[in-house]
Amino acid sequence: MDATKRRNSIVSILLQENRAVSARKLASELNVSRQIIVGDVALLRASGMDVIATPKGYVLESESMTNKYIGKLASQHNAAETKDELYDIVDNGGEIVDVIVEHPVYGELKGRLAISSRYDADKFLEAIENKQANLLSELTDGVHLHTIACADKKAFERIKDTLENHGFIYKN
Repeated sequence: MDATKRRNSIVSILLQENRAVSARKLASELNVSRQIIVGDVALLRASGMDVIATPKGYVLESESMTNKYIGKLASQHNAAETKDELYDIVDNGGEIVDVIVEHPVYGELKGRLAISSRYDADKFLEAIENKQANLLSELTDGVHLHTIACADKKAFERIKDTLENHGFIYKN
């Protein structure tokens, strides 16, 4: 299979899946190395495709947000409270699309999360611990934004109210 057909196959697979697809799975299906897939995805992005990388694999941005209400919340808490914040969001029907912080040198830094369940939240926190990585919010004294995808505005307001009741909504 030539490179163009392979990249078209990647797009086709991502369109058919309703969840993230790992580079390893794509590589296996297309009989190439994981690194070839990573390069193909970079070229797809450079050509204007909205392929995003999440901790679970690749998704097409437009496909992942179809028919969902999207909102942003400003939050502040310490690292130890991260699990509670994530659980509050997913338990109320939200998907944490990303985390965004404002860095004084780099400007906006964004990390794709795609966390939609307690299992996803636990896997994310486990990866942070195992890799001894810092949360992006640690760069900003816990202040950060989340893009939240959910069924409707009512669900978003429920998430916001729950976070506010737990003291996680940022108030300057």
